[in-house]
Amino acid sequence: MGGECYIIPKVILALAGTVMMMTTTPIGPMAASFDYADALSKSILFFEGQRSGKLPSTQRITWRKDSGLQDGSDIGMDLVGGYYDAGDNVKFSFPMAFTVATLAWSVIEFGQLMGSEQQNALEAIRWGTDYLLKATSVPDVVVGVVGDPNADHNCWERPEDMDTPRTTYVVNKTSPGSEVSAEIAAALAASSIAFQGSDAKYSKLLLDRAKQVFDFADQFQGSYNSSIPHGACPFYCDFSGYVDELLWGAAWLHKATNDAYYWNYLQRNLKHLETRDIDGNPFEGAGINEFGWDSKTAGINVLISQRVMKDPKNGNPFILNADQFVCSILPDSPTVKSVSYSPGGLIFKAGGSNLQHATALSFLLIVYARYMIDAKKVVRCGDFVAQPDKLIEVAKGQTDYILGKNPLGMSYMVGYGQKFPQKIHHRGSTIPSIVAHPKFLGCHGGDLYFKSQKPDMNQLTGAIIGGPAKDDSFENSRYNVPQSEPTTYMNSPFVGVLAYFKASV
Repeated sequence: MGGECYIIPKVILALAGTVMMMTTTPIGPMAASFDYADALSKSILFFEGQRSGKLPSTQRITWRKDSGLQDGSDIGMDLVGGYYDAGDNVKFSFPMAFTVATLAWSVIEFGQLMGSEQQNALEAIRWGTDYLLKATSVPDVVVGVVGDPNADHNCWERPEDMDTPRTTYVVNKTSPGSEVSAEIAAALAASSIAFQGSDAKYSKLLLDRAKQVFDFADQFQGSYNSSIPHGACPFYCDFSGYVDELLWGAAWLHKATNDAYYWNYLQRNLKHLETRDIDGNPFEGAGINEFGWDSKTAGINVLISQRVMKDPKNGNPFILNADQFVCSILPDSPTVKSVSYSPGGLIFKAGGSNLQHATALSFLLIVYARYMIDAKKVVRCGDFVAQPDKLIEVAKGQTDYILGKNPLGMSYMVGYGQKFPQKIHHRGSTIPSIVAHPKFLGCHGGDLYFKSQKPDMNQLTGAIIGGPAKDDSFENSRYNVPQSEPTTYMNSPFVGVLAYFKASV
């Protein structure tokens, strides 16, 4: 599982050598007491800063304004809305759907712990699902990307001004995209559960569409890497294959419907999970310990484990796989690890945007621990026996590190705590808002602000950025994309994590 690939304009790259690294001298961790309720509120607020489309009167991040109002017009579809994935102005359906799915899972598991923030979380989900409904409104057609990624990544302009091509990339029967289609099906199915108690009509609409899109993904199998290569790659190539998305979609549809068809689908196809990458080489990221926008395998096993955990034989492969995932994370486990830890205690995996791993894996650990408590179960890692509280302890360590309990005393959530990143790799944050600077700023109109050593013009409150290096150092620079760029899928599972600790600590 990796982060997005990036292109920075040559005019900007030429100045990269002028960037100074922030001091890495430890100043002592912050106090271990955190306001998880405040962090939860801000983590949800962040999504309003990533909105595309016509913004509502209730918009709380007010420096953002309407954008992408003609999206879809090139193919005669209304594709206004949705989310920009990160610091760019492109709408990638694959990571957007994963964002929505994990937001919905956060509400399903922890919504009752969110208090007044549950409604804001549901609104964040709906902003995504409304768009995903548009993206799947034509039968046997799924919108994979809106916006020419290469043109967009060669510019530094705010979304309200963007004049790069808003090309729409679609998959269909002859040019399939099973991963993006099945991921959307998962997001819609999960969201249908999240809305069951508050909007039954909308919940049914989501579920019906999820079934339709899943059938399309399954019947017309193929990777969007090949079907829409200029839209998907190199930014969000599917490296782990699409079988995990098909099983992920089936898992959520089974949870939403309890239909035996989806359970049988899971049992029949589990053995087909890929172990090789798109070039046919052995791929460790396709293993059972991965969970993120690319590979869903650990999430599938944890999700399904709730159904089968009370089986006294406890031999179901989903349980065995989920246990192995847990053992590969816990520092005290003697088994082979799927992660490493920084000196300050942060989980690390290969690739950029590392905090995506810390947030997503922490979410799974907490969810699985709760299932374990309900089933009165432990996890055996060789001669080490892990009680549920051990999983919670590891997740809390990651959470507290992100919020400031780390060698730099740095919160990696923008706007949270006294010390947080203020030079993030995000176009809208860097450039003055159109309220402050109404004059149009074209493709390179924002370069001056990107190169500035001054703090961001606009605070993207709640954004979790890529985070520190493996030695706990942090380069406070917009040039360092893996460390300084926020993404929606770093925040989405963390919403559930923060809700849990808000209510439990």
